[in-house]
Amino acid sequence: MRWNLQPKPEQEQIDNLANVLNVEGLVAQLLLQRGISSYDEAKNFFRPQLSDLHDPFLMKDMNVAVERIEKAIANNENILVFGDYDVDGTTAVALMSSYLLSFYPNVATYIPDRYEEGYGVSLKGIDFADDNGFSLIIALDCGVKAIDKVAYAKEKNVDFIICDHHRPGNKLPNAIAILDPKRADCNYPYDELCGCGVGFKLIQALGSKYGETIDDLIPYLDLVATAIGADIVPMTGENRVLAYHGLQVINSNPRIGFQAIINQTKKTTLTITDVVFIIAPRINAAGRMKHGQHAVNLLSETNLDQATKFAAEIEKYNHDRRELDQEITKEALSQIEVNKEKERFTTVVYNETWHKGVIGIVASRLTETYYRPTLVFTKSGDKLAASARSVKGFDVYNALQGCADCIEQFGGHKYAAGLTLLETEYEKFKNQFEKVVSKTIDAHLLTPEISVSAKIELKQITPKLMRILKQFAPFGPGNMTPTFMAENLKDTGYAKGVGQEEKHLKLTATQNGSQPIGAIGFNLGDKLGIVKNNNSFDAVFSLDENEWLGNVSLQLKLRDLR
Repeated sequence: MRWNLQPKPEQEQIDNLANVLNVEGLVAQLLLQRGISSYDEAKNFFRPQLSDLHDPFLMKDMNVAVERIEKAIANNENILVFGDYDVDGTTAVALMSSYLLSFYPNVATYIPDRYEEGYGVSLKGIDFADDNGFSLIIALDCGVKAIDKVAYAKEKNVDFIICDHHRPGNKLPNAIAILDPKRADCNYPYDELCGCGVGFKLIQALGSKYGETIDDLIPYLDLVATAIGADIVPMTGENRVLAYHGLQVINSNPRIGFQAIINQTKKTTLTITDVVFIIAPRINAAGRMKHGQHAVNLLSETNLDQATKFAAEIEKYNHDRRELDQEITKEALSQIEVNKEKERFTTVVYNETWHKGVIGIVASRLTETYYRPTLVFTKSGDKLAASARSVKGFDVYNALQGCADCIEQFGGHKYAAGLTLLETEYEKFKNQFEKVVSKTIDAHLLTPEISVSAKIELKQITPKLMRILKQFAPFGPGNMTPTFMAENLKDTGYAKGVGQEEKHLKLTATQNGSQPIGAIGFNLGDKLGIVKNNNSFDAVFSLDENEWLGNVSLQLKLRDLR
């Protein structure tokens, strides 16, 4: 692990902000590192207001999109809400369809089959619309590159409104409206919305035409917050406002589908991390193991008994998914060893029997062992399909562009992408991708980095500091959980490995005679030798609360030791 201590702002800036806000210097430092340097900025950060959301009509084509939906409603047209099968797509479809159905009945949903149709707008979906009398498709979390598919729909007199957040290509589809803040010609003030977030802006614009205010749309924010967390978009700007208020909905008055999932857990209050690791995998499991429509059905259900049945089915899919991804990860690691590919700049593995629904998870797991750009391929029809994952600081999307001559189709983001290619192109692609990455990646990016917010002493850790840090939430890219470094620590003598195979490390740390504080290091059991025998050590950690038998105490959540 590389420990990267973030630059400390000028002491004068720290002192000024600490004075204005009446907080300790450490808190002021953390705020300045997030670009917050005034009272008003701090107020907006700690108390995000829905009134700070941007006017949806600032987004390119928003007027056109609203007018086309109003026309469809006036003419009694059938509207098909189409979306990707992942969390962002299924939450967006649930949001858009349930909103429209609240005042207009001629609305249905369509999620493409991950295996038969693949990612994005599909010919089968367009044929379904045409065969069943749908004249307008609203596509969510996909579509910005679907030039041929939208043209095909046009021939059948089916119009498209596209709500996407992926990078467009050089040419845009001939849709009625394309809502995508990443469009080069779109001047919307915030371009990091997820697909469900773009969908929310559309219902915000529609609602304004019916006299609705943002307060009327609060019940939909649980869906938006879940998509923001799951899609790992920056937790800044509008995303922070939407996630902050969406979490309040999840914890106070969640939709029935979420309630059915939460009822299966022991959690009473969910953080954005809980949403990412408890709710999102279950929603995703439907599309991975069965069909994404199951997730939409759960998220749209209004009867708790029925939702509970749907949630139980999805729980089974999630259990199957976990077993499968562990099995495939073992096989992929074995393939790397057998092929003597441990020392490469990239991981590219393939097995035609691997389940397409979990190759993205497997790609993420492989980066935990071999920290480098990774692609996992499987057979999909007569082609190969892959999920790509990158490492911090390296743009895998650009690297794939450097291999475009081998690829049939690809799309995605800086850190995650998907692609298809012909099986005959696999070896050529594998070699070319290795070559492109080896020439363009900085070698230091191949060692995992921990970004350290500040160097502190243990005596600075107090319940008051913890209370303030909790208000920095929700956390995510652009506002990560504050991580600290402390030097010359010692264990009180009772450090031990805990958990299955003693994989985790439990200790109690002191520093220069300070009050002892408990610490837990998940997957750090192999570091026990560093802290034994009264050895002095340095640690990187975040602060956490440990609840045991009704008592709450502060503890260090260890990230690394040396």
